[in-house]
Amino acid sequence: MSLKIAVMGAGGIGGYYGGRLAASGADVTFIARGAHLAAMRKDGLRIISPLGDVHISSVKATDDPGSIGPVDIVMFCVKLYDVDEASELCRPLIGPDTAVISFLNGIDSEARMQAILGGSAVVGGVAQIPSNISEPGVIEHKAQFAVLEFGEMDGRDSPRLKRFHDACTEAGIQSYLVGNIEAAIWLKFAILVPFATACCLTRLPGRILIEEPAVQELAFAAMREIISLAEAKGVPLPPDALQTRMDMLNNFADAKPSMLVDLDAGKRIELEGLQGAVVRMAAELGVSTPVHQVAYAALKPYLNGPPGN
Repeated sequence: MSLKIAVMGAGGIGGYYGGRLAASGADVTFIARGAHLAAMRKDGLRIISPLGDVHISSVKATDDPGSIGPVDIVMFCVKLYDVDEASELCRPLIGPDTAVISFLNGIDSEARMQAILGGSAVVGGVAQIPSNISEPGVIEHKAQFAVLEFGEMDGRDSPRLKRFHDACTEAGIQSYLVGNIEAAIWLKFAILVPFATACCLTRLPGRILIEEPAVQELAFAAMREIISLAEAKGVPLPPDALQTRMDMLNNFADAKPSMLVDLDAGKRIELEGLQGAVVRMAAELGVSTPVHQVAYAALKPYLNGPPGN
């Protein structure tokens, strides 16, 4: 019996991975809204990617989770500022063994989701992919890599996640079922936030991190702050965490972090869940994070769009 999957948030992450799964024949329903939902209903979902373009001409998409009913897997792919509201909307999707996998950018989303949905339903996850909605109904992926990692929060063996891993493999998605998902979430955070910080402060895409040593060093300093924060929090990261994060930046030359996409578009940005989370946690743990403090202050006026609007 095939997995029944709901994708909460059909943007760069949910649209890409959900689209790959749907293209492979999996039973996928997208939960979306506005022009993106209308375009998917009318023309399907299109993915533009160096790993292969795909057009799913007929997709299941709705703005009402209650019309779907319980599913096996919820791919939870919303913005950090929508976590609480979207978690409430997931309630009709939850059955006795449903896994709600958080593929978000932050480090505290799982705890917020568990407070609403209960501990057993929520699963930690990491999506490594530079992608975004380029126009309604179209997801543009801008690198040679697209990786999913997921695992139970307590590290236990998980038949439900093994089935999802198998479905991802069948869809051609590089995915890993990991034992220590907390470390994986922090490792993503330690590349994503410095990348977003450097690009948003310069208002330039990833190439600037390669071409301008001063900007690259800013990103490296931000990485060091996050790794120090993880150590202070007791999260065990591998000894080469800093070097591997630095090396990853070379893959992002053609990429634009989602925060910069939103900033350029005059939309609300995930500042409080990214740089803001670093500043708040650092204050609690007594860790110095000057790069993140400056970034937070410089971007705060743009939190809800251009200042003065």
